[in-house]
Amino acid sequence: MLHEKYIKLKSILREMESVAVAFSGGVDSTFLLKVAVDVLEPENVVAITANSESFPSVELEESKALASLIGAKHIIIETSELNLPGYAENTKDRCYFCKKGLFNDVYPIMNKYGFKNVVYGLIADDMGDHRPGLRAAKELDVRGPLQEAGLYKTEIRELSREIKLPTWDKPAMACLSSRIAYGETITQEKLTKVEKSEFFIKKLGIRQVRVRTHEEIARIEVDPPDLKVILENYKVVSNALESYGYKYVTLDLAGYKSGNMNKMIAQGVSKV
Repeated sequence: MLHEKYIKLKSILREMESVAVAFSGGVDSTFLLKVAVDVLEPENVVAITANSESFPSVELEESKALASLIGAKHIIIETSELNLPGYAENTKDRCYFCKKGLFNDVYPIMNKYGFKNVVYGLIADDMGDHRPGLRAAKELDVRGPLQEAGLYKTEIRELSREIKLPTWDKPAMACLSSRIAYGETITQEKLTKVEKSEFFIKKLGIRQVRVRTHEEIARIEVDPPDLKVILENYKVVSNALESYGYKYVTLDLAGYKSGNMNKMIAQGVSKV
């Protein structure tokens, strides 16, 4: 079944003939870019990465290295999500404004090179979660070949391992804005706080971390086995995060969960 989906993905891309890939360097977009290059040849593929306030600098450098490894033409565009109408207010539709702005920036590049499609790393898992970015993709006719092929994250990791992509076991990533509680205004200061805090915690040997921000409170999420690492280093972690601007530093005992802030939507938080 898995390899049938892989064959279907190749068929979908082959029918597209040429693609501009919205490329973050994460597990999904890296796999999509690699398969697109293999199927369509490098001259019919371009990877486009948006460097913005919410994109960690370490991820930007990694996206450059991955595109080079794959042999894809890579274009980095400078964008500012904080200047997008509706984005900084951080409502439950924040990702709609982000994706719409991104795709609007990608289309001119697609047209410049005469490519026929814009694609991004939508996967089958995304169809059961709160994904306002999907609405933007539909409005602008941006396709998600991985989702169209019915591929789930675990399957993409397995296929990535088989074709020897270094991202096969890369931790899930998301924009820095996803750490800030819905209803709180997103600012450069808050994004910088989050980026510094997560970078510090990763230096302890923790791969998967989110520093969720609730006003002046940092709520640290790590995988359950890493909870003890935070507790063993609670003093240095607390001191570091306080030096970055948090007044209170907490540890979520439930551990890391992708899309955890979406609980606020389910609970009907008034601010969103």
